[in-house]
Amino acid sequence: MTIEDPETLLRSLFDRAVEVADPMQSLARVLPSKPAGRVVVIGAGKASARMAEAVEAEWGPCEGLVITRYGYARPCQGIEIVEAAHPVPDAAGQAATLRMLTLLEGLGPDDFVLALISGGASALLVAPLGDITLAEKQAVNAALLASGAPIQQMNVIRKHLSRVKGGQLAAAAYPAQMLALMISDVPGDDMSMIGSGPTVGDATTTEDARAILARWQITPPASVAAALEQGSQVIAPNDQSLTKVQNQIYAAPAQSLDAAEALAVANGLTVIRLGNDVEGEARQVAQDHAARALAAQAKLGSDDAPVVLLSGGELTVTRRGDGVGGPNAEYCLALALALNRAPQIFALACDTDGVDGAAEVAGAIVTPDSLHRADIAGVDPARALAENDAHRFFDRIEGQVVTGPTLTNVNDFRAIIVLPKTRSI
Repeated sequence: MTIEDPETLLRSLFDRAVEVADPMQSLARVLPSKPAGRVVVIGAGKASARMAEAVEAEWGPCEGLVITRYGYARPCQGIEIVEAAHPVPDAAGQAATLRMLTLLEGLGPDDFVLALISGGASALLVAPLGDITLAEKQAVNAALLASGAPIQQMNVIRKHLSRVKGGQLAAAAYPAQMLALMISDVPGDDMSMIGSGPTVGDATTTEDARAILARWQITPPASVAAALEQGSQVIAPNDQSLTKVQNQIYAAPAQSLDAAEALAVANGLTVIRLGNDVEGEARQVAQDHAARALAAQAKLGSDDAPVVLLSGGELTVTRRGDGVGGPNAEYCLALALALNRAPQIFALACDTDGVDGAAEVAGAIVTPDSLHRADIAGVDPARALAENDAHRFFDRIEGQVVTGPTLTNVNDFRAIIVLPKTRSI
């Protein structure tokens, strides 16, 4: 089967992965009937406002408060939607979090709380522990983002510096019944790591947090060091205050990759899954995937079906330069360099929330002529990679993928289409 337009097909695979994770398409099937008595809806994350919209489409107007990223609000009938900053928290997120805690005060065993949690909640739920100021929390968060630390380790730090993460939000609602519905954006779908687990108990310690800061060479402010010495307030998994909570992941990266795989097969491609939970430094993973793509192409005859390599997960970037970049764009830039103008290989890497790192750009597309277009535009791909300037690079060669807010978040999506060298497109 001939692939007439690999770039369009790549975008279709990504769009399909996003579509099946849209709360308006997926949340109703797991939502129970609206309980009798008082019902309070809370939530945080990039998808949380869309989740709230989906809830009210089924339940009608509800009491509640949800915090989402700037630009990600949705119209709701009763639930208040507050926008705040991500990935570095701000005062709007802090004020809304304190109001959310107030909303949960005094609930009884006959009351019901629906918690809507998605990726981004770590930054949007802001209630610093002890004497830690917002500015100090922002500084630690920014240092973690620049360090290259994997998201799981970043979230351990966030939990132990917070009054809402690591099960503390659920504990604040006790003894009310709580159902927490989650969209997973973490490799392995560990519920305790989605949004830093505000409704999930945690067994890590402040010693773990201090070790992570040391591992990534982050010197915390004095107040942070003092808070970690005194001990945090994360809730142990077997704590009584979590006995009324039911946590459920209803949308995850694997489901989105399954949907993309089905579409790829329908278009005549042979699918190779590289994993739903790929982690690591973006440029290093790109080199590995380039080698796999070239190896797959070497095995293809002119009449063989094209191959697509699919993967999900969350890559990281150790910030070395002062450019504008993100893990998906950096992956694409490193991939283009590693492929070195190889014919008939096309790739896309995008964040399913529509925002990759430091720009309002989902990611990028790589084609066999990406480096040629860079030559024409007068941009040096190796220098752009060294300066972590991948977004500006792809902007100059017209290779960016811009979606705007997708209103969901199931992690990164990557696809590499490999055609036989001799096949025409």
